[in-house]
Amino acid sequence: MKSLLPNRLAFRLILFLTILIVVAEGISGFISVKTQEEQLLDAMIVGADQLSRAITSATWHSMLADHREAAYEVMQTIALKQGIDRIRIFNKEGRVMFSTTVGEAMQVDKKAEACYLCHASDQPLVRVDVPSRSRIYTGPNGARRLAMVTPIYNEPSCSEADCHAHPRGINVLGVLDVALDLKEVDDEIDEVKNSVVLMTGIHVILVGLFIVLFTRRFVDAPIRQLIEGTRAISAMQLDRPLNIDSNGELGELAHSFDSMRKQLLHALTELNDFTKHLETKVEERTEQLKDAHRKLLQTDRLASLGQLAASVAHEINNPISGVLNLSMLLQRIMTDSGIPPARVEEVKRYLAQITSETSRVGRIVADLLAFSRRSKPHRAQADLNTIIKSTLSIINHKLKLMNVRVDLRLAGELPTVPCDVSQVQQVLINLIMNGAEATVNKGEGFLTLHTEVAPEENAVVLTVTDNGDGIPAEALHKIFDPFFTTKGEGKGVGLGLAVVYGIIQAHRGDIEVHSKSGEGTTFRVSLPLTNDDEGVQDANLPGTT
Repeated sequence: MKSLLPNRLAFRLILFLTILIVVAEGISGFISVKTQEEQLLDAMIVGADQLSRAITSATWHSMLADHREAAYEVMQTIALKQGIDRIRIFNKEGRVMFSTTVGEAMQVDKKAEACYLCHASDQPLVRVDVPSRSRIYTGPNGARRLAMVTPIYNEPSCSEADCHAHPRGINVLGVLDVALDLKEVDDEIDEVKNSVVLMTGIHVILVGLFIVLFTRRFVDAPIRQLIEGTRAISAMQLDRPLNIDSNGELGELAHSFDSMRKQLLHALTELNDFTKHLETKVEERTEQLKDAHRKLLQTDRLASLGQLAASVAHEINNPISGVLNLSMLLQRIMTDSGIPPARVEEVKRYLAQITSETSRVGRIVADLLAFSRRSKPHRAQADLNTIIKSTLSIINHKLKLMNVRVDLRLAGELPTVPCDVSQVQQVLINLIMNGAEATVNKGEGFLTLHTEVAPEENAVVLTVTDNGDGIPAEALHKIFDPFFTTKGEGKGVGLGLAVVYGIIQAHRGDIEVHSKSGEGTTFRVSLPLTNDDEGVQDANLPGTT
C-alpha cells in the first residue's frame, strides 16, 4: 500500500523548506569559497609581483656592473626559499638566459604561455598590468603553480653605462619569470572548502531541525488534532470537544469546527427528542388504529355474517315457501283413496316445481360450501386449452338456450400449467356463465375466449370478453367482494366471483377486470408456469379473515 506520508502538508513543508535551505546554503558556501580563493590568489599575485621586483632590485647592481654570475647566484639563492618553484630570465628574443631548473630548454617560443601575452600582436606590449602578467598552470607533478612575468626595462642607467650600453630605442631588455608553488594556497582553499561544507551542513541540520520541530509543533500537531476532530464529527461523536493548542488561523478554524459540533449536537439532541416523541405518538396512533381495525374487522364480520344470513335467508326462503305452498296444494289434492285421476297432471306439475325449487336451494347451499371451503389446490400439469374445451362441452347446451355464441381464440402449442383442474373448471364456468347472463338484454350474445403466453410474467393468460351490459364504474372495485352482485332479484347471492378470486389467488395467479357500462366486460386471468409453493399460504378470499 502506498504511504500517505509524502502527501501530508507538514512533510511537504519540511521537504520544501529543507531543499530551499540546502540550495541557499550551497550557493552561499560556493560564493564564499570562490571569494576566498580569489582573495588568496590576489594576495599571491601581489606577493609574486613584489618578489619579482625584489629580485630585480637585488640583481640591479650586479647586472649594471655586468657581473652576471653574481646576479645568477643571488637568484639561485632566492629560488631555494620555500614556495619558490623556479626563476628564469628571458631575453627579448625568447632565449632563456638563466634558469634555476637544470636542463631546461634554452629557447622558448614566443607563442608560449609565458610570452604570448606580450607577443600576441605584431607590436609587442611594453607596459602590462600586474594581473595580466600572472598565470596559473599545472606542473608536471600535477600541482598548480603561479607564474609572474616581470619585464626588465632599458633604464637610462643601462643605456648610458660604459660596460654594455643598449640603444635607447630598445624599451625591454628581457623578462624575469618567477614561478611560485600554490600547494599551500590549494591546501588552504581545501580547508576553506571543507570548513564551508561543514558549516553549511551544520547550518542545514540546525535549520532543518528547527523547521521540523516548528512544523510539527505549530503545523502538524494542530492539523492532526483538527483531522481527528473532524473525523469524530463525521462519525457523529459530537460529545468530543475539539481543542487545539494554537492561537493562529488553525485555532480559529478549530474554534469554528467546535462551534459547528456544538450546533450539530444541539440539533441532533432536538431531533432525537422529537423522534422519540414522534415514535411515542406513532405507537399510540398505531395502537388506536389496531383497535379501530379490530373493531372494524369485527363489525365487517358481523355485517358480512348479517348480509350472508339475510341473503341466504332471502334466497332460500323463496324456494322453501314455494315448496311449502306446493306441498299444501298436494295435501289438498290427495284423498284417502289416492290422487284423483283428473288431477294427476296437476300433481306432476306441482312435483316438478318442488323438484326445481329444491334444486335451487341445493345450488345456493353448494355456492356457500364452495365459498367457505377454501381448500388448497391439488396441482398437476394440465393444458388450459383442453380444460376450456371440456368446460364448454358441459355448459354448451345452456349457452345455446341463452342464444350466446362463443368465439375460441386459443393459442397453439400452449405450455401446460400446474393447476387443480376442477377448480380451474369452476373458474371458467363462473366467468363464462356471468358473461352469458350479462348478454341477455342484447338479443344475441357473444363471448370470446382467448389464450396466450406472457413471457414477461412467466404465465399463461386467459381472457374472457363479453358484449353484455357491462359493470358500472362505481361497482368495479366491489365485484370480488362476497355477497355483492349486480344481478337481479333471485339470480344469485354474489359468491361466484368471490370464489373465482380465491381460487386464482390460491394458484398464485392474478385476475383483472376491465369494463365499460353498456359495452361489455373483459376478465384477464394469468396462471404461473412454475409450481413453487414455498412460503405460499392458502389465499384469503375478499372480505374474509
